Amino acid sequence: MPLLMLDLDNTLVDRDAAFREAVARFLAAHGLPPDDLAWLMSVDASGYTPRQTVAEAMIERYGGTVTGDAVRTFLDRGAADRVTLGEPTRDALAKAVAAGWTCVIVTNGRVSQQELKIRRTGLDAIVHGWVISESTGHKKPAPEIFHAAAARVGGSLRSSWVVGDSAHADIRGAAAIDVRSIWVSNGRPWTEPAFRPTRIAVDAASAIHYVIGTSEPAP
Repeated sequence: MPLLMLDLDNTLVDRDAAFREAVARFLAAHGLPPDDLAWLMSVDASGYTPRQTVAEAMIERYGGTVTGDAVRTFLDRGAADRVTLGEPTRDALAKAVAAGWTCVIVTNGRVSQQELKIRRTGLDAIVHGWVISESTGHKKPAPEIFHAAAARVGGSLRSSWVVGDSAHADIRGAAAIDVRSIWVSNGRPWTEPAFRPTRIAVDAASAIHYVIGTSEPAP
């Protein structure tokens, strides 16, 4: 069966929206300035800043008000507790599986947090499997994590696709293993001059529909 490798955060699920909601609740619960939401979103950088770095920044800023344990608990579960899987994406995945595609999630992050998101949203009941950088010992764009994904589901990288929102992790990773890719733009322009995705789609549902031949993403 053809292989479709999909990013999780800000591709299948809106991780930033979930984290933004978690930040707002955290600030309110601890009596912290609501304007700090923008600061903390910037520090977090869509989850690409290491957890320890974010924790240290928060403890330095709020140490007199919030305990280190409270900060670490928030970072462990904040976004994971609030992510949802949109119906258009759920429907597109179901159609991909029905059409004979093997779907596997390839995500950077910690196993406990990423698996919580996968199970909370019901993705575990739709996709054929997943690989997480913490457990594989390799982060996207390293070729090893994509090879691990193919091995996990007994698939082949030949004729496979990578779908993701990160130019560096997903699209550069696809280029490194010489497979086709769709960049999920979420409305952003493509700015990387060194390489390009095969296609660009505004969201994951559009990308999946294009791969399985049921619709065309934006150019």
